[in-house]
Amino acid sequence: MGKGCGGALGKGKKKDEAKAQEAKPAAAEPAAQAPAASAESKPAETPAPAPAAAEAATAPQKMAYDYTLKPHPVLAPPTGPVMVCILDGFGENEFKDEYNAVHMAKTPTVDALRAVPNRFRTIKAHGTAVGLPSDADMGNSEVGHNALGSGQVVDQGARLVDIALETGTMFEGAGWKLISQAFPANTVHFIGLLSDGGVHSRADQLVGCLRGAVARGAKRVRVHILTDGRDVPDGSSIKFVEELEAEMAALREKGCDIAIASGGGRMKVTMDRYEADWAMVKAGWDAHVLGKAPHQFTDAKTAVTTLRGTDEAPVSDQYIDPFVIVDKNGAPVGTIQDNDAVVLFNFRADRMVEISKAFEYEDFSTFDRERFPENLRFVGMMQYDGDLKLPANFLVPPPEISHVSGQYFVRNGITTFACSETQKFGHVTFFWNGNRSGYLDAALEQYLEIPSDKIEFNHAPDMKAREITAASKEAILSGKYKVVRVNFANPDMVGHTGDLGATIRACETVDACVKELLEVMDSVNGRWIVTSDHGNADDMVQRDKKGRPIFSEEGKALPLTSHTLAPVPIFIGGAGLPDTVVFRDDEPEGGLANVAATTINLLGYEAPSIYKPSLIKA
Repeated sequence: MGKGCGGALGKGKKKDEAKAQEAKPAAAEPAAQAPAASAESKPAETPAPAPAAAEAATAPQKMAYDYTLKPHPVLAPPTGPVMVCILDGFGENEFKDEYNAVHMAKTPTVDALRAVPNRFRTIKAHGTAVGLPSDADMGNSEVGHNALGSGQVVDQGARLVDIALETGTMFEGAGWKLISQAFPANTVHFIGLLSDGGVHSRADQLVGCLRGAVARGAKRVRVHILTDGRDVPDGSSIKFVEELEAEMAALREKGCDIAIASGGGRMKVTMDRYEADWAMVKAGWDAHVLGKAPHQFTDAKTAVTTLRGTDEAPVSDQYIDPFVIVDKNGAPVGTIQDNDAVVLFNFRADRMVEISKAFEYEDFSTFDRERFPENLRFVGMMQYDGDLKLPANFLVPPPEISHVSGQYFVRNGITTFACSETQKFGHVTFFWNGNRSGYLDAALEQYLEIPSDKIEFNHAPDMKAREITAASKEAILSGKYKVVRVNFANPDMVGHTGDLGATIRACETVDACVKELLEVMDSVNGRWIVTSDHGNADDMVQRDKKGRPIFSEEGKALPLTSHTLAPVPIFIGGAGLPDTVVFRDDEPEGGLANVAATTINLLGYEAPSIYKPSLIKA
């Protein structure tokens, strides 16, 4: 398998053609041209311009951005396509023991790829390499796919929020001014993931917002918490609640009526993504807005401690049932009322879009909201969907990622097929394209979503890998596409369950599917990259500072359900790749952002100078 080596048919639907239009270009990009007049049409008379318009017409025009890709001086285009295959959550960890599912799994395909000289290496997938504040920050699928698709390292959500808090610009923007209208006489509600995982949110940023609100006159504040256990150790929810309660006690001394009002686990309440399970969002709406939940408690610590179950029947933080905090009379302490303000304090977009729609859209009909607060001052920490302008108001502007690889492809007539199942479909489309919804050019692109099962993924660790494989093989063999982009969600999504055996099975399934894809790529004389976006399955146990597994009093290994700080593997190959093409040895700090330039080189073009350098030499 030195040059080649190589997934099951499940047709998803092509996304709504109403979205199948090129994303709005940046200011420096050319506007779409109007259709030429037909021979029988008569152009309308143009009135003489007003003086100001005439002056603008003669002003120097900003040059359009040049998306032309120049031919590579050495590497000619392949006769077949170029495939980029993402093994989501498949890290290359230093701990190669029984708790490393990637290591323990039988993966003959990946093992063979590792053995090919100069065509395997690792790249960074966390921290500053993907735009996060520090190298202590785990990577995630969103920032990872931003980097993979854009070829650039861009300051990401967490860092942008940090800057806004540090400089105080958050408290000067339109979003903050909107919620401040509720400070004197109404309640300000903060809803989000209570965690320091740094993937969706950070507890210290919530505290910064709370302090900022109280210092600027907020009289009544309610916090609606979602427990994690996925990006942080399971069971840490109790610690985060204790820390938040201590912070709120200090703010009460400053004269603010502040309390936790409702909550639940992130995989049961509010934080659905990609419209996979709207019932989660409704459970959140009922608890946060209406004060209705299957469980009522008088304080949050008791709620979380109780709902985590018993040693005999434990419940993960992720799956804590929705709950509401009530007063001594049994009345909810923090329902959302007319004229209140609501802040979603997660900075990451994917799991905030659906609840944003429920708060933003008056004509929302996906589920019965029962009551929609009037004159609601609603903001997100960031704008979660730039094309939908959702939400319309936000505290921190989102990162602007221009000139992504997909824009180069469509401007140069390069056709693309992108496929994954629901859990990662947005990653190979929206995030890959620099946080743009829909198609860049529907005539040149096909996005295929395979619907994910609505179950805990350790119960079916194969997920939709075989269906993705079959659909991608069909796309490769069709001859329609020059770029094929595939994401296998299994190592990440099953890894998040903490089930070591199921995660091993997930890695084995993906390995078998990759073999099928690479064999088909070889049959059409293609070239390929196989890599990952961050670690997860590569370490399934909590460890002490020396790297030793941590066990409970009963002797059970404490599962690790979060991503890891491990680098990820990257392999190149294909029957259409000359033997002379190998990895460079002068990019030791290479990361995910270097993959875009590498892909463009494999297509037979020079990479844009604004991109991180290619990892290959020809």
